[in-house]
Formats: sequence, C-alpha cells, structure tokens
Amino acid sequence: MSLSGSFQIPDVHEDSDQDDVDSLPSTSTESFISDDDVYDAQKEWEQSLEQLQLLLTMILVPFAGKYLGRKFAYWSWARYMEWMHNVEIRWTNKTTFKASGAVEAAATL
Repeated sequence: MSLSGSFQIPDVHEDSDQDDVDSLPSTSTESFISDDDVYDAQKEWEQSLEQLQLLLTMILVPFAGKYLGRKFAYWSWARYMEWMHNVEIRWTNKTTFKASGAVEAAATL
C-alpha cells in the first residue's frame, strides 16, 4: 500500500496578485540604521557610563565612607567609654548629631 497516492498536500503558494507578502513594502531595515549611528550611540553610552563611574568613585563613595566611618568611630568610642570607664554617653539631639556629621564629612571633599 502506497501512501503517496492516498494523501496529498494542497499547493497553497499559487501565484496570485492578492498575496499578503506581495503587498508589503520592499525596503529593508538596514537602510534606516547605519553603522555610524550605532558607533555614535555606543560611544555616547560608554561616555555616560564613564561619567557615572567617576561620580561614584570621586564623590559618592568617599562621602559615604567618611560619614559612615565617623559614625562608627563615635559609636565605638561611646561603647569603649561605657565598658572601660563606666561612663554613660548620650547624644542629646540625634538629628543635630547626624547633620553635623554629614557637614563635617562634606567639608573636606
């Protein structure tokens, strides 16, 4: 028994003027984006990343390190004084203390 005679796939690709493929525009996307545009966009992206890196390494990281370092130094000094000399250390106004720490940290940057 031969299967070739019992089942046939109809031919759908007949040449007709009503094909959807024929009605599509024939322009390609390569003409819209040139290599110079891609190169310029990549160069601009790399420059903006470099600026962000400089912002982080030159301003934000030193400021945060200095601020957190001062907070840790005051905290550890207070714990040492309480442990070694039985002196109670209290910060009377915490918001003023935090603000002055931020101002001191930013003063020398």
